[in-house]
Amino acid sequence: MKSQKTLEMKVPSVGESITEVTISAWTKKDGDFVKLDEVIAEIESDKATFELTAIASGTLSIIVKEGTTVPVGELICTITESEIKDSAGKQPVQEAESPSKGGESYAKGHPSPAAAVILEEKNIPASQVDGTGPGGRITREDALKAGPSAASGTPISGKNEPVTGARGARTARREKLSTLRKTLARRLVSAKNETAMLTTFNEVNMLPVMELRKKYKDIFKEKYEVNLGFMSFFTKACCIALREWPSVNAMIDGEEIVFHDYCDISIAVSAPKGLVVPVIRNAESLSFAEIEREVARLAGKARENKLTIEEMSGGTFTITNGGVFGSMLSTPIINVPQSAILGMHNITERPVAENGQVVIRPVMYLALSYDHRIIDGRESVSFLVRVKQLLEDPARLMLEI
Repeated sequence: MKSQKTLEMKVPSVGESITEVTISAWTKKDGDFVKLDEVIAEIESDKATFELTAIASGTLSIIVKEGTTVPVGELICTITESEIKDSAGKQPVQEAESPSKGGESYAKGHPSPAAAVILEEKNIPASQVDGTGPGGRITREDALKAGPSAASGTPISGKNEPVTGARGARTARREKLSTLRKTLARRLVSAKNETAMLTTFNEVNMLPVMELRKKYKDIFKEKYEVNLGFMSFFTKACCIALREWPSVNAMIDGEEIVFHDYCDISIAVSAPKGLVVPVIRNAESLSFAEIEREVARLAGKARENKLTIEEMSGGTFTITNGGVFGSMLSTPIINVPQSAILGMHNITERPVAENGQVVIRPVMYLALSYDHRIIDGRESVSFLVRVKQLLEDPARLMLEI
């Protein structure tokens, strides 16, 4: 006896502020048999990527193609349940995935979404990588280990646009903007157009912090099982300065200014699909070790595209470190609706004057971009000077003086 029932799968609600998502990848093929709770697709919002799991076991029928942006609640696929019983009333075991033409699994040679991003960055075609995942699927680890082929010289995706009459190969590659990238672009333009943004600069002698790290990093690592980095020093210094200059930790809401008595520090992290800004909650109450653990945890999840909406929501002040890429100086853009962002840069040995003598010191330039509508020049400059003071005398961080 055979009974069938078709169930509809619609785009689930993945966050209060999210109204649409993009179907970034189907991990199953149209017509495949899928199991209950098996991952069948990945959907991408303007903040994060989510896995979509099957609501039943049965045959998958895909309605919305990869790369399509659809509103929350839109029908994207159906699953036709199939329950086939033999004469004894027993249900036979279904295969986890039906083979495609030629007897090979659809997964064979197909990269996972994370692997696809890595291969694209390396300019390596998926056809040149052997997948070790289920059914021959190319995993993130496979992509990381893959090396460029000597024969690979043409773009792997997009539209080539040859130009005649020129020497050598001239090609261009086109890519559709991802949902995350489009949202990032919209927010950055909005921040520039809708805030009275100014930037103030200062420089910090990093020798005291560097000497302190060098002296205690091994003991710190042994005791807390985490590295002692620069981020904990900057986070602690900013938290102290934010409490002394609360307008830098505030934001505009309509015709009101919201002042926060806590410091939720957003940290800008470069992820495979673009810039993300996870949040360290109540950073003012965390120790150096707790801050470093949270930074490592959030950065790791960002690199694997596993950050949740909650981990990226909120934030009262942002720290971004362009120094890891070699930036000497920049004017960071405010992470709205916040009112200020601190930009860290690379550390370079420079000649400075101390007590009438020219000496060489490791110097970092700092940049504070702020919304002049609620933060005055006196407050922004004083905030940055206070951060400089705390970093150049790290004992003040411990004593908060």
